[in-house]
Amino acid sequence: MPPPSKIDQLPPEVRQELDQRLVANAFGGCVALSEWLAEQGYEISKTTVNERAKRLKCRLAAISASTEAMKMVAAAAPDETADRSNAIIGLVQTDLFEALLEFQEAADADSEDISPAKRIALYGKTAKSIAELTRAAITREKFAAEIRDQARAELLKEQEARLDDVARAQGLDDDGVRFWRDRVLMGKR
Repeated sequence: MPPPSKIDQLPPEVRQELDQRLVANAFGGCVALSEWLAEQGYEISKTTVNERAKRLKCRLAAISASTEAMKMVAAAAPDETADRSNAIIGLVQTDLFEALLEFQEAADADSEDISPAKRIALYGKTAKSIAELTRAAITREKFAAEIRDQARAELLKEQEARLDDVARAQGLDDDGVRFWRDRVLMGKR
């Protein structure tokens, strides 16, 4: 495993300022930023700053792509929270699956670089993430079913009260009201 980057070892406020300057410079100006870091008392090469710029640009692009995907999901299902949740979970599961495939391909190509212990640890982390997503989807589905059942029970109660009022206003006795309640509302034969 490579040693931590010199930039990763910077104090958080200096690292944050560097990241802000990289973004402001459209991920360029690495020579000037290396000089700025030297003025701050940190000797970091322009190559190291350039590597940071590349990683930061990739990270921000991934966040931007995720944000755009979520906007598309929200637009496709504007009033359906459950559909959006399913879409979000699906996106994450797809990403995890693709990452797992890339890992397997890399591991097969460079089997000497990835120890069995590291491979098992990575599989374990991926499996845990997938299990958590699956658990979240199941919990959401159970919650949605409970809400639907509650809403149906409340609607049935309201309809029953209206049926009772209307039936009595039409002159039906208790047996007539019970007949219509059982047949219409409860679906009994």
